[in-house]
Amino acid sequence: MKNIKIQKLSQCHAEEIANEWKYEGIYKFYDATEDAEDYQELISQELRGERYFEVLSEDQLIGFFVVNDSIPKVLDYGLGMKPELTGHGNGKIFIQKTIQYILENYDVEKITLSVALFNKRAIKCYEKCGFIKEKEFTMETNGLYIALLKCIESVESYNKDSSEEQNDLFIKTL
Repeated sequence: MKNIKIQKLSQCHAEEIANEWKYEGIYKFYDATEDAEDYQELISQELRGERYFEVLSEDQLIGFFVVNDSIPKVLDYGLGMKPELTGHGNGKIFIQKTIQYILENYDVEKITLSVALFNKRAIKCYEKCGFIKEKEFTMETNGLYIALLKCIESVESYNKDSSEEQNDLFIKTL
């Protein structure tokens, strides 16, 4: 991933993600078409508001993320990578770049995310990026009750000039 650029999610890219991104096997759960409410939020500019962002590498769409900052100093974060890029070691740099953007643009002390318990690959990546497992919970989504894991990270310090090697340290637990 080179020349990463993050900007507001365009309608064209929202429709591509919603209609064309299809994940294999158990990861099909993450297809936007699997949940009508998620699908509508993704394709409707009005419902997306200012919360959705696209991530480009060499001007090609590689992923997106969504933020919810309704709780002061806490930002809940969701993300998705282009299906063919998952499972190949791209997650860590993707997460680091998106969190760097969040820290530069939002006043936060904690970043949270939720992940399906079956997604061991993502959980491992989140842990490598400094997230800590907080609690397990169940919620109805995609017409199913699914076990989820809530992960949390407290932001203590961040040096935006740090080298890529030091990026593992930009999120620290208080």
